[in-house]
Amino acid sequence: MSYLIEPKNYNPFLDLKQTEQGIKEIKEFFQMNLSSDLRLRRVTAPLFVLKGTGINDDLNGVERPVSFPIKDMGDVQAEVVHSLAKWKRLTLANYNIEPGYGIYTDMNAIRSDEELGNLHSLYVDQWDWERVITEDQRNIEFLKSIVVRIYAAMKRTEYMVYEWYPQIKPCLPEKIHFIHAEELRQLYPDLEPKDRENKICEKYKAVFVIGIGCKLGDGKKHDGRAPDYDDYTSKGLNDLPGLNGDLLLWNSILNRAFEISSMGIRVNKEILISQLKKEGKEERLGLYFHKRLIDGTLPLSIGGGIGQSRLCMFYLKKAHVGEIQASIWPDEMRKRCEELNIHLI
Repeated sequence: MSYLIEPKNYNPFLDLKQTEQGIKEIKEFFQMNLSSDLRLRRVTAPLFVLKGTGINDDLNGVERPVSFPIKDMGDVQAEVVHSLAKWKRLTLANYNIEPGYGIYTDMNAIRSDEELGNLHSLYVDQWDWERVITEDQRNIEFLKSIVVRIYAAMKRTEYMVYEWYPQIKPCLPEKIHFIHAEELRQLYPDLEPKDRENKICEKYKAVFVIGIGCKLGDGKKHDGRAPDYDDYTSKGLNDLPGLNGDLLLWNSILNRAFEISSMGIRVNKEILISQLKKEGKEERLGLYFHKRLIDGTLPLSIGGGIGQSRLCMFYLKKAHVGEIQASIWPDEMRKRCEELNIHLI
């Protein structure tokens, strides 16, 4: 219950039937715009991958993947994906995608170690996308240009929601604000990272925080990131490290920053080796994914994930992700949500 944020005087704009229709319309409209703007083709994605290949996303390195034995393969272990950050890059190579084009897919995951609440569920659904780039595009300006295009698709979707449901007023600013995690730390040196995000997001309403995973001036990271997909050590904004970041929106229902997407320019061979060494994870260099990258058989790329349920939750002004997706919640949380007029599916 400690993770349930209780909004005051919450009154949903839409009933259950309208909500389900809104979810369908948002997902169809946004993915069409995302695909068109970034030149992405849709591909089919796995729900699980083989353990020990290095393909699964390690997130912060402490989350335990859901695993199971495959009877017909001698009980070899499979893992439910955490995300498809590495699988997508392999797929780009398999499809021989050219620079300037990419793929996207519906990623469904189970994260059993999530702290359940308004923003986190056992079930994760997002659009995972990946795009082939050239060496001269491995820079902060290119990253920012992709963020701006994704944000433009979000703005168009917000307007369409207003057309469908006039009672839900648009609130996104015209432009997204960029700031490096170190600059954010210097602005609010006495605050913890999530509180810094709340401060900057309340001010600008839409923010992209650059440099997730690199150590800041105080020797700490703004947030964790696996060392073998995003490049968080190359020079980025204002010569500070990081070619990746998180896209945050201000959630007026919950009064806090709301992460919609994590994305970034991916590691090349040199950065992969460097980041694994710094994190003491050099043993991963012998895994399938990492061998492919070192051998030069994987393209340079940029990619990320965009939360489907979270985006719908934001557009439809919902207080809990359980109003958007069907999942499992503690009985105490369900009871309290009913008292707060939050109707979990």
